[in-house]
Amino acid sequence: METRSNHVLVGGVVLALLVALLAFIVWLAGFNTVSIQRYDIFFKTSVDGLAKGSPVNFSGVPVGKVEEIKLMPESPEFVRVRIAVEKDSPILQGTTATIAGVGFTGVSQVNLDGAVKNAPPITEAGPYGVPVIPTKPGALGELLNSAPELLQRISTLTARLTELLNDKNQKSITGILANVDRLSGDLADRGPEIAAAVVQLKTTMEQAGLAAERVGELAQTTNGVVQTDVRPAMANLNKATASAQHTLETLDAAITDARPGIKAFSSETVPQINQLVRNIAEMSDSLNAISSKLDRGGAGAVLGGSKLPDYKPRD
Repeated sequence: METRSNHVLVGGVVLALLVALLAFIVWLAGFNTVSIQRYDIFFKTSVDGLAKGSPVNFSGVPVGKVEEIKLMPESPEFVRVRIAVEKDSPILQGTTATIAGVGFTGVSQVNLDGAVKNAPPITEAGPYGVPVIPTKPGALGELLNSAPELLQRISTLTARLTELLNDKNQKSITGILANVDRLSGDLADRGPEIAAAVVQLKTTMEQAGLAAERVGELAQTTNGVVQTDVRPAMANLNKATASAQHTLETLDAAITDARPGIKAFSSETVPQINQLVRNIAEMSDSLNAISSKLDRGGAGAVLGGSKLPDYKPRD
């Protein structure tokens, strides 16, 4: 009886422990289901250093961990990382995910930040049944992605520098440096002359400023002369021009009125004057002829004929 009682006691204790363990497992499963929210992140960069169980931080505060890392055969340029974070974490519109290294250990973690106040939460399910958090390239990711291109550019730059600094170009550069050194020495030797030239230039500029001021004063004086003397003279000239214009108009009217008389004088009087001049010319010729006869023969030459010679009969 005593042995049987011990077995019953041990069995009861074991059964109680099993029930308690089952209750704890159910409670833990229920706690995880209620308080954990899962998200997918599609990284196009390398996820080197990231593993299952890696921490997930939101603005430096631990909020979850990495649950799964999978390649995507349909889109091999992306890596799908599933994270589980506390349900009360502010995963809102504007939140982005990056991969950052932890110290110098080579281990990486997922950083979340960029949530906008009063923005709606990210709830729309993605292609794998959970919401998707967009990515933002981190400093380490950008460096790793650009490393091949950077190395290629460094190699190209090295080759071009090697080509540039060949023996011929080195000689040319040496000559250029020697010329620059010689020019610097010449400038240093001529320092006093350059200083004197600068002083002279300063004096010239001051004189130019004074000349400009005097020109301004002269312009003001000229403007006053124009206001006081030239403008009244111009007014008098305008009056004289108006008077001359009036006189010309009056003369033109007088010529217009006299034009019929001038026409009649030209057509009637001028021919009569011409006839009179011809008659006077003929009379002058006749008078000249009479005067010639008087000179040669006296009044008899004009009144009578010539005296006949005395007749002498022949013997």
